Amino acid sequence: MNRFPPWKYIVIAIALLVAFLYALPNFYGDKPAVQISPVKTTVKVDPAMLNQSLAILDQAKLPQTGAYIEGNSIKIRFPGADVQLKAKDALQAGLGPGYVVALNLLSASPQWLTRIHALPMYLGLDLRGGVYFLLETDMQAALAKTLGRDRGEMRTQLRQDQIRYGGVDLKGEQLVIHFATRDQRDAALAKLTGGFSDLNFAPSETASEFLLTATLKPQAVTQIEQLTLQQNITTLRNRVNELGVAEPVIQQQGADRIVVQLPGVQDTAKAKEILGRTASLEIRMVDDQGDLQAALHGQVPPGDDLLYTRGGQPILVKKDVILTGDSIDNASPGFDSQTGQPAVYVDLDARGARVFKDVTRDNVGRRLAILLVERSGAQVITAPVIREEIGGGRVQITGMDSPQEASDIALLLRAGALAAPMNIIEERTVGPSLGADNIRQGFHSNIWGFVAVVLFMSLYYRVFGIISSVSLAINGFFLVALLSMLQATLTLPGLAGIALTLGMAIDANVLINERIREELRHGSTPQAAIHAGYERAWATILDSNLTTLIAGLALFWLGSGPVRGFAVVLCLGILTSMFSAVTVSRAMVNLYYGRRPRLAKVHI
Repeated sequence: MNRFPPWKYIVIAIALLVAFLYALPNFYGDKPAVQISPVKTTVKVDPAMLNQSLAILDQAKLPQTGAYIEGNSIKIRFPGADVQLKAKDALQAGLGPGYVVALNLLSASPQWLTRIHALPMYLGLDLRGGVYFLLETDMQAALAKTLGRDRGEMRTQLRQDQIRYGGVDLKGEQLVIHFATRDQRDAALAKLTGGFSDLNFAPSETASEFLLTATLKPQAVTQIEQLTLQQNITTLRNRVNELGVAEPVIQQQGADRIVVQLPGVQDTAKAKEILGRTASLEIRMVDDQGDLQAALHGQVPPGDDLLYTRGGQPILVKKDVILTGDSIDNASPGFDSQTGQPAVYVDLDARGARVFKDVTRDNVGRRLAILLVERSGAQVITAPVIREEIGGGRVQITGMDSPQEASDIALLLRAGALAAPMNIIEERTVGPSLGADNIRQGFHSNIWGFVAVVLFMSLYYRVFGIISSVSLAINGFFLVALLSMLQATLTLPGLAGIALTLGMAIDANVLINERIREELRHGSTPQAAIHAGYERAWATILDSNLTTLIAGLALFWLGSGPVRGFAVVLCLGILTSMFSAVTVSRAMVNLYYGRRPRLAKVHI
């Protein structure tokens, strides 16, 4: 009556073996480590680079406990934090500014577990330690950037329609266009209203001139702010990937803020450096009429910027930006068909292609500066003379020193830049010792809770209580293994979810045990009582767990951050508890009692 078919025992045995293997890495802990990543995203890490790093450590007499290449970075573990700090300084000095050496924490599990993809759970910032940033986006700069782009297009539109104007000034969040006559202003209003749907135009006049003031519509402002924030989140995520951070948290907070959590990263300065590494393209006109010598002595002409070429030569360029990296659809490295020199081919979108065509048509014989804008400043890559109108939306940029540099610039341009500057308004560093304390306290709370449940179940239900306690331990084992297999992030709320899951999981065994006792009181034989107890308790167990699962799914769907982490642990715990409390516990009961045909009594 109470015998399982062999295949069910085989399934349980396989599940236990898999759970053991995938839960095992979590018990090895973390080791201090450094991660070496190239500054240029196109530089590839190879075994020779790994050997060079190990040679630097040997020369400095710093021991290491393991080194390997993962992705495009080198990871080296060390026996202690003091060695880790010395190794970071030695590696940074030996490798030079072309590489980023960041402090990190890596799993100490052996390589044979890693080969079968048995990896420990990711630990959140509150458990593993790391850095936390709250960044605020400069939305005023984003709006000014949009208005600056519109200003250039307005000038082009007015010139094409042969409407005379005195100038287009950017004043705060407004564009003010100056006209000498009312007819000129009215003609401009009729032309610009249809071409700039995101702007509101308001005519006005003074004693000496007629004005047309353009402001962004409220819905356009909202859309620009949303797009700016989303582009910044995407760019930050691309930058964080270079740190190799396990499960970073990058999410929006409010209308203009972004939260960045980097678990395991202890080097705040390097994290800041990585987050700020972006590059964008700007196209401006060269001011060949300006006094370059006066600019070198601090007298830069109004409306100009003093920049330098890649060869260190000074050059005056206009402040007005004709095109930015926002107009880039794609960028790819290549070679100039005429000279054979390395080049980058940039494909512009429809608006960018139109603007570039108009600019090159109207400025034949003048020089056009192509700038690469990075966090450290802007640099003129090349400043060619415009020989003819360039259409088609494909721009060739020359002036690179090598094919590798052309590939580097193409990748940076494709990755994009921050849509608007960001300021760090809050930063915190959670040390690994604090994270270890949180883990220890959370682990102890789960252990003592489990011990209390085992004592109660063993005293109250005797043999069946012991079986229920073993199935509860197996449930916890399954949950840890499943979280590891899914590479979920465990936080303090997640530890609370584990404790709650273990407390709720025993409810199923209590229902089964009470049903068995009830059947025995009604005169059923022990074997019949065991069979009926499991069969009749199943519907109640399913209903109770299903309602809790619905609540957990609602938390995951509507929550964010730690709430979602709690919900993930809760939902997975419900699924593992139903398997362990019903299937695993019954398998153990059947092994103990099922082979006794004349069972007279059960200890419950």
